Amino acid sequence: MGVHLPRWVWIGAFALSCIGGMVNVVGYLGFEHQAITHLTGTTTLLGDALSMADVGKAMHLGGVIVAFVLGAMLSGLIVQDSTLKLGRRYGVALGGVSLLLFASIPMLERQWILGAWTAAMACGLQNAMATTYSGAVIRTTHLSGMFTDLGIGLGHALRGLPLQTRRLRLSALIIAGFLIGAVLGAWLFRLWAYRALAVPAVLTGTIAIAYVAHRHWKRHELS
Repeated sequence: MGVHLPRWVWIGAFALSCIGGMVNVVGYLGFEHQAITHLTGTTTLLGDALSMADVGKAMHLGGVIVAFVLGAMLSGLIVQDSTLKLGRRYGVALGGVSLLLFASIPMLERQWILGAWTAAMACGLQNAMATTYSGAVIRTTHLSGMFTDLGIGLGHALRGLPLQTRRLRLSALIIAGFLIGAVLGAWLFRLWAYRALAVPAVLTGTIAIAYVAHRHWKRHELS
Protein backbone atom coordinates (compact mmCIF):
# COMPACT_ATOMS: atom_id res chain seq x y z
CA MET A 1 0.00 0.00 0.00
CA GLY A 2 1.46 3.38 -0.98
CA VAL A 3 1.09 6.81 0.45
CA HIS A 4 -0.50 9.20 -2.03
CA LEU A 5 1.54 12.37 -2.02
CA PRO A 6 0.92 15.37 -4.29
CA ARG A 7 3.85 16.95 -6.09
CA TRP A 8 4.02 19.94 -3.77
CA VAL A 9 4.73 17.63 -0.81
CA TRP A 10 7.66 15.98 -2.62
CA ILE A 11 9.15 19.29 -3.70
CA GLY A 12 8.66 20.90 -0.28
CA ALA A 13 10.13 17.92 1.61
CA PHE A 14 13.26 17.91 -0.55
CA ALA A 15 13.75 21.68 -0.42
CA LEU A 16 13.23 21.95 3.34
CA SER A 17 15.48 18.97 4.11
CA CYS A 18 18.18 20.57 1.95
CA ILE A 19 17.78 23.77 3.98
CA GLY A 20 18.01 21.77 7.20
CA GLY A 21 21.27 20.20 6.05
CA MET A 22 22.76 23.60 5.24
CA VAL A 23 21.82 25.09 8.59
CA ASN A 24 23.08 22.14 10.58
CA VAL A 25 26.47 21.93 8.89
CA VAL A 26 27.05 25.65 9.51
CA GLY A 27 26.36 25.00 13.19
CA TYR A 28 28.86 22.14 13.26
CA LEU A 29 31.55 24.13 11.47
CA GLY A 30 30.96 27.28 13.54
CA PHE A 31 32.59 28.51 16.72
CA GLU A 32 30.63 26.23 19.07
CA HIS A 33 30.56 23.17 16.76
CA GLN A 34 26.93 22.84 17.76
CA ALA A 35 24.19 20.79 16.10
CA ILE A 36 21.22 23.03 15.40
CA THR A 37 18.57 21.02 13.62
CA HIS A 38 18.18 18.04 15.97
CA LEU A 39 18.29 17.59 19.72
CA THR A 40 19.45 14.03 20.52
CA GLY A 41 23.13 14.91 20.58
CA THR A 42 22.42 18.25 22.24
CA THR A 43 20.50 16.56 25.06
CA THR A 44 23.35 14.05 25.47
CA LEU A 45 25.89 16.86 25.74
CA LEU A 46 23.61 18.64 28.20
CA GLY A 47 23.68 15.54 30.38
CA ASP A 48 27.47 15.54 30.26
CA ALA A 49 27.62 19.24 31.13
CA LEU A 50 25.29 18.74 34.08
CA SER A 51 27.37 15.80 35.32
CA MET A 52 30.42 18.09 35.41
CA ALA A 53 28.48 21.04 36.88
CA ASP A 54 29.51 23.11 33.86
CA VAL A 55 26.86 25.81 34.23
CA GLY A 56 27.90 27.86 31.22
CA LYS A 57 27.86 24.93 28.82
CA ALA A 58 24.61 23.64 30.29
CA MET A 59 22.95 27.02 29.77
CA HIS A 60 24.17 27.15 26.17
CA LEU A 61 22.92 23.65 25.37
CA GLY A 62 19.70 24.09 27.28
CA GLY A 63 19.11 27.30 25.37
CA VAL A 64 19.37 25.48 22.04
CA ILE A 65 16.78 22.94 23.21
CA VAL A 66 14.41 25.59 24.54
CA ALA A 67 14.76 27.65 21.35
CA PHE A 68 13.92 24.64 19.16
CA VAL A 69 10.84 23.91 21.28
CA LEU A 70 9.78 27.55 21.12
CA GLY A 71 10.06 27.42 17.33
CA ALA A 72 7.85 24.31 17.27
CA MET A 73 5.40 26.06 19.60
CA LEU A 74 5.32 29.03 17.24
CA SER A 75 4.49 26.66 14.40
CA GLY A 76 1.61 25.26 16.43
CA LEU A 77 0.29 28.77 16.95
CA ILE A 78 0.55 29.65 13.26
CA VAL A 79 -0.32 26.42 11.44
CA GLN A 80 -2.67 24.98 14.11
CA ASP A 81 -2.46 21.40 12.81
CA SER A 82 -0.02 18.49 12.64
CA THR A 83 -1.16 17.25 9.24
CA LEU A 84 -0.14 18.88 5.96
CA LYS A 85 -3.03 20.49 4.17
CA LEU A 86 -3.13 23.20 1.54
CA GLY A 87 -4.76 26.30 2.94
CA ARG A 88 -2.87 26.27 6.24
CA ARG A 89 -0.67 29.25 7.03
CA TYR A 90 2.57 27.71 5.81
CA GLY A 91 3.60 30.86 3.99
CA VAL A 92 3.63 32.79 7.27
CA ALA A 93 5.57 30.04 9.02
CA LEU A 94 8.15 29.80 6.23
CA GLY A 95 8.53 33.55 6.24
CA GLY A 96 9.26 33.35 9.96
CA VAL A 97 11.94 30.71 9.35
CA SER A 98 13.57 32.96 6.77
CA LEU A 99 13.58 35.99 9.09
CA LEU A 100 15.01 33.99 12.00
CA LEU A 101 17.84 32.65 9.84
CA PHE A 102 18.67 36.13 8.58
CA ALA A 103 18.62 37.44 12.17
CA SER A 104 21.03 34.72 13.33
CA ILE A 105 23.81 35.72 10.91
CA PRO A 106 25.10 38.94 12.56
CA MET A 107 24.85 37.37 16.02
CA LEU A 108 26.84 34.31 14.96
CA GLU A 109 29.43 36.56 13.30
CA ARG A 110 29.93 38.20 16.71
CA GLN A 111 30.06 34.71 18.28
CA TRP A 112 26.95 35.38 20.35
CA ILE A 113 25.29 32.19 21.48
CA LEU A 114 21.96 33.90 20.86
CA GLY A 115 22.65 33.36 17.16
CA ALA A 116 22.66 29.58 17.61
CA TRP A 117 19.45 29.84 19.62
CA THR A 118 17.80 31.90 16.88
CA ALA A 119 18.84 29.39 14.21
CA ALA A 120 17.55 26.54 16.40
CA MET A 121 14.22 28.32 16.76
CA ALA A 122 14.02 28.59 12.98
CA CYS A 123 14.64 24.84 12.66
CA GLY A 124 12.03 24.02 15.30
CA LEU A 125 9.52 26.16 13.43
CA GLN A 126 10.36 24.48 10.11
CA ASN A 127 10.33 20.93 11.44
CA ALA A 128 7.02 21.29 13.25
CA MET A 129 5.29 22.64 10.14
CA ALA A 130 5.36 19.27 8.38
CA THR A 131 4.74 16.26 10.56
CA THR A 132 2.45 13.86 8.66
CA TYR A 133 0.71 13.53 5.34
CA SER A 134 -1.55 10.54 4.56
CA GLY A 135 0.27 8.44 7.15
CA ALA A 136 3.78 9.36 5.99
CA VAL A 137 5.92 10.85 8.73
CA ILE A 138 7.79 13.90 7.45
CA ARG A 139 10.75 15.38 9.29
CA THR A 140 12.95 17.86 7.45
CA THR A 141 15.61 18.72 10.05
CA HIS A 142 16.81 15.27 11.20
CA LEU A 143 17.11 11.84 9.65
CA SER A 144 16.76 9.13 12.31
CA GLY A 145 13.13 8.47 11.41
CA MET A 146 13.90 8.45 7.69
CA PHE A 147 16.67 5.87 8.08
CA THR A 148 14.39 3.86 10.37
CA ASP A 149 11.67 3.78 7.72
CA LEU A 150 14.20 2.62 5.13
CA GLY A 151 15.40 -0.15 7.42
CA ILE A 152 11.85 -1.30 8.15
CA GLY A 153 11.11 -1.33 4.42
CA LEU A 154 14.18 -3.46 3.70
CA GLY A 155 13.14 -5.87 6.45
CA HIS A 156 9.64 -6.14 4.96
CA ALA A 157 11.14 -6.74 1.52
CA LEU A 158 13.24 -9.63 2.85
CA ARG A 159 10.10 -11.19 4.35
CA GLY A 160 8.12 -10.67 1.17
CA LEU A 161 5.68 -8.27 2.83
CA PRO A 162 3.94 -5.44 0.93
CA LEU A 163 6.04 -2.29 0.73
CA GLN A 164 4.87 1.29 1.18
CA THR A 165 6.99 2.35 -1.77
CA ARG A 166 6.06 6.01 -1.77
CA ARG A 167 6.86 6.27 1.93
CA LEU A 168 10.29 4.75 1.29
CA ARG A 169 10.86 7.08 -1.65
CA LEU A 170 9.95 10.03 0.53
CA SER A 171 12.46 8.89 3.17
CA ALA A 172 15.17 8.52 0.53
CA LEU A 173 14.32 11.93 -0.90
CA ILE A 174 14.61 13.65 2.48
CA ILE A 175 17.91 11.89 3.25
CA ALA A 176 19.30 12.91 -0.14
CA GLY A 177 18.11 16.49 0.31
CA PHE A 178 19.68 16.79 3.75
CA LEU A 179 22.98 15.37 2.48
CA ILE A 180 23.05 17.67 -0.53
CA GLY A 181 22.30 20.60 1.78
CA ALA A 182 25.14 19.59 4.09
CA VAL A 183 27.60 19.42 1.19
CA LEU A 184 26.45 22.77 -0.18
CA GLY A 185 26.37 24.40 3.26
CA ALA A 186 29.91 23.24 4.10
CA TRP A 187 31.18 24.59 0.80
CA LEU A 188 29.43 27.92 1.35
CA PHE A 189 30.68 28.18 4.94
CA ARG A 190 34.29 27.90 3.74
CA LEU A 191 33.60 30.73 1.32
CA TRP A 192 31.39 33.07 3.36
CA ALA A 193 31.48 31.79 6.96
CA TYR A 194 28.17 32.51 8.71
CA ARG A 195 26.84 34.48 5.77
CA ALA A 196 26.29 31.07 4.20
CA LEU A 197 23.04 31.03 6.20
CA ALA A 198 21.74 33.72 3.86
CA VAL A 199 21.30 31.02 1.22
CA PRO A 200 18.85 28.84 3.23
CA ALA A 201 17.19 32.05 4.45
CA VAL A 202 16.61 33.22 0.87
CA LEU A 203 15.49 29.75 -0.20
CA THR A 204 12.97 29.55 2.64
CA GLY A 205 11.64 33.00 1.81
CA THR A 206 11.35 32.00 -1.84
CA ILE A 207 9.44 28.84 -0.91
CA ALA A 208 7.12 30.97 1.24
CA ILE A 209 6.37 33.26 -1.69
CA ALA A 210 5.93 30.30 -4.06
CA TYR A 211 3.57 28.62 -1.61
CA VAL A 212 1.43 31.73 -1.24
CA ALA A 213 1.30 32.06 -5.05
CA HIS A 214 0.37 28.38 -5.42
CA ARG A 215 -2.36 28.70 -2.80
CA HIS A 216 -3.74 31.79 -4.55
CA TRP A 217 -3.72 29.92 -7.90
CA LYS A 218 -5.57 26.98 -6.36
CA ARG A 219 -8.20 29.29 -4.90
CA HIS A 220 -8.65 30.96 -8.28
CA GLU A 221 -8.89 27.55 -10.00
CA LEU A 222 -11.61 26.39 -7.62
CA SER A 223 -13.64 29.61 -7.78
